[in-house]
Amino acid sequence: MDAREMKVKAAEAALGYVEDGMRLGIGTGSTAEEFVRLLAEKLHGGLKVLGVPTSERTARLCVELGVPLKSLDELPELDLTIDGTDEVDGNLTLIKGGGGALLREKIVAAASAQVIVIADESKVVETLGAFPLPIEINPFGMASTRIAIEKAASRLGLSGELKLRRGGEDVFRTDGGHYILDASFGRIPDAEALSAQLHLIPGVVEHGLFIHIASFAIIAGEAGARTLKAK
Repeated sequence: MDAREMKVKAAEAALGYVEDGMRLGIGTGSTAEEFVRLLAEKLHGGLKVLGVPTSERTARLCVELGVPLKSLDELPELDLTIDGTDEVDGNLTLIKGGGGALLREKIVAAASAQVIVIADESKVVETLGAFPLPIEINPFGMASTRIAIEKAASRLGLSGELKLRRGGEDVFRTDGGHYILDASFGRIPDAEALSAQLHLIPGVVEHGLFIHIASFAIIAGEAGARTLKAK
């Protein structure tokens, strides 16, 4: 089973939790896109849901496939969000934001009664941090914000390159018009402490540590899909 097949398996398993009439948060990324394709097939078969996309990219795919959408302002409380992840540990703490949608993903997840994470086995880690942590920042005062992040990380014994994300030759901008610094810390042994420190920095809009947000994860591997719950 290749990586795409595993993503499809995870998406198929998550689709089983979608009920008729649900207000559904729809995530961003390659695994979430497999979910959107399967969801569209179910909708053509008669299932009815209203979706709230976590990114413009996801919204475009939903429109293309005929998934009905509303804004989060129109549906401020959601029954379920299904989204992918870049890393997940045994406590269901996540690193998200590889696709640049972390702020909207976190807002949609927080508005949901339940959040299901879908991923393949390669995303499961013992300790977060091998995947660079996306930190969404305001373009104003970027140099000062970078220094403040470096100092906050240092206080926690963390170090590593903070790389400004680019999209081709230009600086990458999120759907909200912000920049992203990808922090290569290597290991993040205390995600809650790092989250607290980052939230104290005025120039930090949000970060990609998702803590106490996921209800459970559906992880697909060679043996099929399994459910991962917090320890």
